This record gives sequence, structure tokens and C-alpha cells, in this order.
Amino acid sequence: MARERERDNREERDSEFVDKLVHINRVAKVVKGGKRFGFAALVVVGDQKGRVGFGHGKAREVPEAIRKATEAAKRGLIRVPLREGRTLHHDVAGRHGSGKVHVRAAPPGTGIIAGGPMRAVFETVGIQDVVAKSLGSSNPYNMVRATFDALKHEDSPRSVAARRGIKVSTLQSRRKDVDPDAAAAEA
Repeated sequence: MARERERDNREERDSEFVDKLVHINRVAKVVKGGKRFGFAALVVVGDQKGRVGFGHGKAREVPEAIRKATEAAKRGLIRVPLREGRTLHHDVAGRHGSGKVHVRAAPPGTGIIAGGPMRAVFETVGIQDVVAKSLGSSNPYNMVRATFDALKHEDSPRSVAARRGIKVSTLQSRRKDVDPDAAAAEA
């Protein structure tokens, strides 16, 4: 009875996640009888409400590699604070190896303007409006890791206010007090 309930809970928890296959790599090992093929899969998993993770899996068959990658992605989920549930709070840059990404918040109706691996991450995390640029490496693994690096550095006004020991309203009012035209004239 307890096992059935546990299995139902696990299936319910798994059903809330959306997974996207980003990349499959086929490798061949030459042996006496010919070639042995192996597959590596890169998968991004998210709940479209701010939680996202990525995983890497290797196996002899594609479905098994994808399953392993999905399990690994669910083990390493991170939470990303979203503004109005659709975009980021501020612009941020991330890097991994020679892969660099710049991610910018965007106004409503912009959509996801990003390359393949980054697009998969943004769709699974639940971001609807974002502008992103990939610089350097176009390797999907490096791009996904660089995007995750950028998303880890994303802060919400609530967390910044808590860290500084001030109210969120004070922080928000400071931003509105700064007039962009006046700031440009001073510089």
C-alpha cells in the first residue's frame, strides 16, 4: 500500500516537469567485429515555474541515454526568480569554459530570442520574454552550462533587500527615483 502511494507521488511529481532533448552525440568504437555505437544525450528539465536542471546521460541505445540524462537533470534542479512569472529581474552574463552568454530581461510580447540550447533552457524554466546572445563556443554543453551560470546569478529584489537589511519598497523606489535622462546628462 505504501509503495503504491510512493509510486503515485513520484509519477505525479515527474508529470509536472517538461523535458527537452537538446543534443544527442553518437560515438563509435572500432572493435574486431566492426563498430560499436554509443550515444550521449543532453536533456534540460523544468517545471515552467522557475525550476530547471540539466543532465547528461550515456548508453548504447538512445532511449536509455535520454532516460539517464532526464534522471540526472531532475537531481540537479535550481530555482530561478522570475519577474511577473515571464521574464528576468535584471540583465546577467554567464560563462563556462569558452562559452559565454548574455541574457537580458525583455518587455511583454518580445518572446524568446535565443539560440537552440539556450532556448530549450528558457522554455523549460518558464521564461516567456528574454533576449539572449551566445558568444564564443557554440558547443551545446558549454552553452547550457553558461546559461545555467547566468541564471544562478539572477537575484530577485526580495533577496537583495533581505541581504541589505532594507525593505523591498525602499529598493524599488530607489530605482524609480533615478531618471535615465538625468543620469546620462551627469555622465
